Amino acid sequence: MLPAIIEIVGNNPASPQKLQAMNLQANLYQWKNHLVVYGVFQDAAKIQKQIAAACPDASVRLYDKPFYVFDRRNCENTAQAKRWKSIIMTANLVADTVLQKEYLNYHAHQAEQFPEVAQGFCRADFQQLLVFRNGRQLMLVISIPEGENLDDLNPKTTENNPRVDEWNTIMAKYQEGIEGTEPDEIWVTFGDV
Repeated sequence: MLPAIIEIVGNNPASPQKLQAMNLQANLYQWKNHLVVYGVFQDAAKIQKQIAAACPDASVRLYDKPFYVFDRRNCENTAQAKRWKSIIMTANLVADTVLQKEYLNYHAHQAEQFPEVAQGFCRADFQQLLVFRNGRQLMLVISIPEGENLDDLNPKTTENNPRVDEWNTIMAKYQEGIEGTEPDEIWVTFGDV
């Protein structure tokens, strides 16, 4: 069973203490007025409704079906770290529906057309990478071994791998920042709560 994300957005979305009191068995992350609950849930839609009832002044969105999944099964070395740390980032797709379809199509065929991307994830020791979508908003979850740092691992994805740079250049035309980002900011990272 794959994890899901529940995002609470509002001027006062919810206090982390209120969510922790709900005993969700999940990790909490925050960026500005966006609070994210990330975990494996038996019934994510039920949890979303519980959070919405507890936070009536906030928008509560569910991301429960990733359209892109990378895991270690794609690597020569399939061994997984015992403990993972997850980094959650968000961006928007551009408003053009034709470009949105192109973006999703690229991800659906990445393994055949850009296998070097997954090879880069393997080399960087990514344990799992998930991309979710709700409307135009994307949620990216990169799971790495606990104790490692994404800033140290991420450059390994492009090391001697120009196709990953090509992929990243192509993907950039489909993405833009969410409300509240700086003009040149696209992906923002949620901090641990």
